[in-house]
Amino acid sequence: MAKSAAPARLGGAIRPAATARVDTAPEAVDAATLAEIFRRFQAAEPEPKGELHYVNPFTLLVAVVLSAQATDRGVNLATGPLFAVADTPEKMLSLGEDRVRDLVRTIGLFNTKAKNVVALSRILLDEHGGTVPASLEALQVLPGVGAKTASVVLNIAFGVPRIAVDTHIFRVSNRIPLFVGATTDRVQAGLEAIVPDSYRLHAHHWLILHGRYTCKARRPECPRCLIADLCRYPSKTTA
Repeated sequence: MAKSAAPARLGGAIRPAATARVDTAPEAVDAATLAEIFRRFQAAEPEPKGELHYVNPFTLLVAVVLSAQATDRGVNLATGPLFAVADTPEKMLSLGEDRVRDLVRTIGLFNTKAKNVVALSRILLDEHGGTVPASLEALQVLPGVGAKTASVVLNIAFGVPRIAVDTHIFRVSNRIPLFVGATTDRVQAGLEAIVPDSYRLHAHHWLILHGRYTCKARRPECPRCLIADLCRYPSKTTA
C-alpha cells in the first residue's frame, strides 16, 4: 500500500471548476522567476507523494472518486477495509453496491459514491479489460470521474504531467501569482502551458503542499516561505 511521509500529501478533494476572486499582484512572475520557484520546491521535496492510500491504478481511481468533498484521512480510513477485500474491478463488482456502501458509509455522499464505484468497475471490465485506461477522454466519462479527477489519476498512476487544480493550487497560482485565472480549469490550462517540462510532473504535488502547509487560505505563513522573496502577493504576513 502506497503511503507517504509527512508532509508530502495529495491535498484536498478535486472539485468542479470554480470562479473566485483572489487578492493578487498586478502581474504574474516572469519565466525565470517561475523556474526558480519550482527549483526551490524540488530541492525541498524532490519526490513528493500523494496522501491517499492505494495499491494499484484501480484503487487510486476509486480513492480519488471517494475523496470528493471529503478529507484524505477520512477516505483512507474507509478504503483500508474496502481495498482489503476489493482491489480490482472484478472484486469490487462482486462485492456489490450494498456492501460497498456499508464500507464507505463514513464518507460524505456515500450513496452516490458507492453507486459510481460499482458502475465504473463494470465499465472497466466491459470496455477496458479490467484495467484503468491511461487516457483523459476514457477516464473522464466514467461515473464520478471528471476532468480533474482524471488528471490526478493520470499524473500519479501513469506519470502524465497534468496539473489538476484544487482549491490550494487555485489560491497559490493566483497569489504568487504564477498564472492568474478566474476558474480552476483556466488555471490548469495556464499552468500546464508555462511550467517548465522538467518540473511539470511533480508541480501538482508541490503546489498543493505549498498551499496546504505554507500559503494557507486565511493566514499564509510568509515568514517561513521558501519563495517569499519571489512572491508578489501584496498581503504577505510578517509574523
